[in-house]
Amino acid sequence: MNTKKVWLITGASKGLGLSLAKKLLDEGYKVAATSRTVESLEIEIGTSENFLPLEVNITDETSVSNAITKTLETFGTIDVVVNNAGYGQWGTLEELTDSETRQNFDVNVFGALNVIRSVMPHFRNKKSGHIINIGSIAGFNGIFPSLGIYCATKYAMVGFTESLSAEAKEFGVKATIVYPGYFRTNFLDKSTLSLAQNPIEDYTAARNSEHLHKTEIDGKQLGSPEKAATAFIQLAESENPPLHFFMGSDAFTMAYNKIEILQNELRANEALSKSTDF
Repeated sequence: MNTKKVWLITGASKGLGLSLAKKLLDEGYKVAATSRTVESLEIEIGTSENFLPLEVNITDETSVSNAITKTLETFGTIDVVVNNAGYGQWGTLEELTDSETRQNFDVNVFGALNVIRSVMPHFRNKKSGHIINIGSIAGFNGIFPSLGIYCATKYAMVGFTESLSAEAKEFGVKATIVYPGYFRTNFLDKSTLSLAQNPIEDYTAARNSEHLHKTEIDGKQLGSPEKAATAFIQLAESENPPLHFFMGSDAFTMAYNKIEILQNELRANEALSKSTDF
């Protein structure tokens, strides 16, 4: 009997989602994967009886719900959901329009919430399941000029993952927020970069950050997508997976540095912090 878990991965035609889908299929898991087109999934992954490619608009609740239904009809169950769909929006808070900002939240935040809302009835009924939300180290350390809105979407994902873990615990459902560092995917490719439509020349720190990421970091990232896929599987197979998982030595180091800053500020301002009590 095949007891391997059934996975649903959003945004699986590229990046970490694609590497994970390929690894899972190679190891005999059943995988439902979403992208904006089925063709993009079939080109990158191919076809097999264990693979269900799904055309999904992650921002459309009906489209997401239909994908969950189709997955259950095809495989009978879902065990692990990976909310991977998302993109990086570049631009300072002043530069980005309301439309650009809302679009990034629609995909990165509300898209993931659409998936969670649609899959939770199944998880509640079977009293098990694992939701892995792919955040970013930028959702823990937000000091990245020109990435404020992207950081905000990932901070939001951290917040609702923490709440989800508390809400769903009574049903045996687990939640993990993953904070990847820099991985050698197409995240920084010119074809996937979303830059501000109305850049302001005065923001030199933001322009320097964008230039650095495009010319110095892209192609030299420390993280291996294939090794990330192995880590995701280990998380899902763990009896007690962590709520917070920092992935990559760079993310690990940045997290420690942020924690040290917080500890120093807590100590330095302890008296003032506590002075507001009755």
